[in-house]
Amino acid sequence: MARHSILSKLTIVMGLSLMLASCGTVSRVTGNEGATTDKAARYVTPEDPLARPIQVAWTSARASYCGFMFDPVKLKADYLADETRRGVDAYQLQRLSKAYDYTHDSVLKTIDSDPSYCNKERTDAIRGDLKRYLAGDYAPAARLAR
Repeated sequence: MARHSILSKLTIVMGLSLMLASCGTVSRVTGNEGATTDKAARYVTPEDPLARPIQVAWTSARASYCGFMFDPVKLKADYLADETRRGVDAYQLQRLSKAYDYTHDSVLKTIDSDPSYCNKERTDAIRGDLKRYLAGDYAPAARLAR
């Protein structure tokens, strides 16, 4: 009976682990918050509390990779200053900054191996999002490349 109980619990734990892995939450459980890939950043929902830093970092990484002329350090600083103006406390600001950095680095790593990443449709989408962010609009509404 005890063996059956242990197997049942193990099955439940394995099932939960698979569900967490499929929705990208494992990174949050392990302490790395943010998107782990270009695809994960692309499909973050606006309701996600980390949608803003993920999408701004996603756009920054993609724009840097595709050769857009802007200052990625200033973009991050301006974004975090906006969060501060919105009343985000120091702990949460640090969390947003880490999510931003993790997403930025992860996205760069995943797109680095794709020589055709910067196609016209994708750079048009990046241009629109980057322009909006540089103007101070950080709403989580980044566009996908069509």
